[in-house]
Amino acid sequence: MKKTPIIFLSMFLSLVVGAQELTIPQLSQYIADNPFLMSPTYAGVGDHIKVRLNGLTQWVGVEDAPDTQTLAADARIGDRSGIGIVLYNDSNGNTKQRGARVSFAHHLTLDRYEDEFLSFGLSYNFNQFRIDTQNFRDENGQLPTDDRATVNHNFDIGVLYRYDRFFLSLNASNLLPKNLEQFNPTFEPNTLRNYYAYVGYSFQKNRNSTVEFEPSVFFQYFENDGRSVTDLNGKVRFYDFEDYYYVGLTYRFLNDVNQPLTPLYLAPLAGLKKNNFYFGYSYQVIANEILGYSSGTHVITIGVDLFQGISNCRCTY
Repeated sequence: MKKTPIIFLSMFLSLVVGAQELTIPQLSQYIADNPFLMSPTYAGVGDHIKVRLNGLTQWVGVEDAPDTQTLAADARIGDRSGIGIVLYNDSNGNTKQRGARVSFAHHLTLDRYEDEFLSFGLSYNFNQFRIDTQNFRDENGQLPTDDRATVNHNFDIGVLYRYDRFFLSLNASNLLPKNLEQFNPTFEPNTLRNYYAYVGYSFQKNRNSTVEFEPSVFFQYFENDGRSVTDLNGKVRFYDFEDYYYVGLTYRFLNDVNQPLTPLYLAPLAGLKKNNFYFGYSYQVIANEILGYSSGTHVITIGVDLFQGISNCRCTY
């Protein structure tokens, strides 16, 4: 049956890209100049209020494929701290989740002349997860009487090191086990902890150059089953004073010793920042069995930077 590989692959990839529940799917949104969506350590890195609205539609052409919307905003408070919030709504077939992540970050200046900074971040996560029972009528046409829903609370922590144009972010997500009172613990994992790192460097020919190349790597490890994924990213920015345009590419693969570097998808991306308006788009080309059923995944990011000002700390740059 044609539906069998789709169902199997959907369950498998949902686990790989973020264990769905309590986790916003980590695809290519973070590289669309929106790293705060990935890590609380980026809250307040900027001298303005940054607002980003993100829409992600996975596996176009596959019925009930994952669909996610997020609204992220972060801002500077004082010279050394930042706060932020992420609101999200996610659906994957008959499972639905919505929630919020509230973050705080503190930024230390290690060397103001060499632009060396160290940031610490903490997030509180609130998540409401439920199973849509409208499609589960019994032979008599009756709906289930029990409410297949649960509420979970969790935390993320992270650290960010920046030295000139180099950056390294280390993070641990969903530190607490999941509440399984409403679910069958035989099939439902209660460990959602995952660990991830984001590292990169921005190359410019000189300080006055209008072209910048930024390679980066994103690595994520899931404690429950020991699987991990890696993103290899490359992005080129073209500056026009404070405005810029960019193009790039993300290559994601599963770290499998039996199939090393086998891609899950390739994602060309492009975007621009004009005045205080931001727009980004990525199209993820699926590179596995589901390609025969789906045309790919669309990711759109729009945003605005508000109340831009001058900070006394260079760590906002």
